[in-house]
Amino acid sequence: MNRDTITLADDLVLTRMGYGAMQLAGPGAFGPVRDRAEAVRVLRTAVGLGINHIDTSDFYGPVETNEIIREALHPYAEDLRIVTKIGFRRGPDGSWDPSPDNLREQVQDNLKHLGLDALDAVNLRVEGPGSLADRFGELVEMRREGLVRHLGLSNVTAEQVAEAREIAPVVFVQNLYNIVLRDGDALIDELAADGIGFVPFFPLGGFTPVQSGVLEEVAASVGASVQQTALAWLLRRSPNILLIPGTSSVAHLRENVAAADLDLPDEALARLNALVN
Repeated sequence: MNRDTITLADDLVLTRMGYGAMQLAGPGAFGPVRDRAEAVRVLRTAVGLGINHIDTSDFYGPVETNEIIREALHPYAEDLRIVTKIGFRRGPDGSWDPSPDNLREQVQDNLKHLGLDALDAVNLRVEGPGSLADRFGELVEMRREGLVRHLGLSNVTAEQVAEAREIAPVVFVQNLYNIVLRDGDALIDELAADGIGFVPFFPLGGFTPVQSGVLEEVAASVGASVQQTALAWLLRRSPNILLIPGTSSVAHLRENVAAADLDLPDEALARLNALVN
């Protein structure tokens, strides 16, 4: 794997190709790990391929995804960085329920299930517009206490990012973005100028049939899969973009990781750049 990294802080140097653990749980990131032995192999293979950026959350499963990370990788390699998210709870029916009032408990739960004394980085997941000062301030306090080392944001507006940055440093933002859904273009460029990472979620969806056809043609022209081509475009889009594609299969993991080495000629890039909704 092309081990391209980005330095977001002295102790936070991440491979731009990371791994998202969401799909280790059942459908909709809810329910037991589908195949525990394969999940362990996926995680160990990811680290063996050079990935040092694992994205997770206690609300995947819930809990079980973090527990399988601990089973597979603990004691953690010195350079491995585990990034988690708080701000939601899962209902008994698998619903995603905003949970802004018990952030400390959520941090402590992630620490316990991952087997850590401090979390490398925590994204505050936000639902809807409005001030996040109180919630982000709680994370800042936990950082002062040493429970959290670095702070990030997820599903936020540019205004919320600006508000948070007035309170404390933000190392990355995790928002919806992909080759056709590009509302985040201006924010990505702003963050890149300030050395802040951007982590796109839903990196492989939202394509119309026409767009899918073009993407298939470009992928065929460079000898890659559609998924690899879309991931390679994201890595070319901006040097501050970090990817966390998820999978529960070792074979699919290797395919995703290979996207970091995929060359996109200028003609292919031009066609892909035109695929915006």
